Amino acid sequence: MPERLNRLVALSSGDPALDTLIRLTCGRALSLPPLPVPVEVGAEYTEAQSVVAAFAEQFAVDVSGIGDTQRARFVAVTGEAAFRVVVAIFIADFVPRVWAGCQALGLGRPGWVTEVQWNVDADPVETVLGGFVPAVARLRELDAVTTEVVRLRGAEAHNCRLCKSLREGHALDAGGSEQLYRQIADFESSGDLSEAHQAALRYVDALVWTPARIPTDVAAGVGAHFSETQALELTLDVMRNAANKIAVPLAADAPRVAEGTERYEVDEAGQTIFA
Repeated sequence: MPERLNRLVALSSGDPALDTLIRLTCGRALSLPPLPVPVEVGAEYTEAQSVVAAFAEQFAVDVSGIGDTQRARFVAVTGEAAFRVVVAIFIADFVPRVWAGCQALGLGRPGWVTEVQWNVDADPVETVLGGFVPAVARLRELDAVTTEVVRLRGAEAHNCRLCKSLREGHALDAGGSEQLYRQIADFESSGDLSEAHQAALRYVDALVWTPARIPTDVAAGVGAHFSETQALELTLDVMRNAANKIAVPLAADAPRVAEGTERYEVDEAGQTIFA
């Protein structure tokens, strides 16, 4: 997994100057060190760059706040590259969160290197969605219910309509239920979520909302209930789930069912299989 994170850092939107702008913007928005940048840019932005910077800032702070007008302006200036640019923003937004979380847990910065071998030609869409996301889904140190509880907390935070409408089958078979999942919203007062679940959810909230200020007691709670391998998987799960941030600002997160929820499963290859 460190090598996969390293590959993400080396990817590009296709425009090195735009990559620099995106990474610096996300770093400032998160109050975290930005990812390494490929080139230096001046203080003056073009109109198109300003639109992308505003989009990236809102993406990092609260992706659910991107509305029709901001989305339309972003698509207008990025054109056919819109999806690729959003994926580049996702990388700039979430890899620093992973490193901040891992450092708070005493796991270092997996995938960090001093010299980045830039890969402008590789497709970040395929690398993230076709490579990184299923690779994280193949990790199995965490139990299925914990993985699902964490996923649903992230779905609510980013207001992903699709994610909120889905229920993972292995978790349901292992004891997950709507009664349990309803308690995620107010997990601190839950009678059914375990202490380990509550510790994991506090960590999810910290990574999503305050990654530069992860409380020591939150990190200690993760350490008390999870091994180092499980803690790394938990951190990567938050990033994998947050890939819904790619769909949400493009209004591509419509649920597959009009009412209720749909069961799906993550297979051994890390792929999503719908009933």
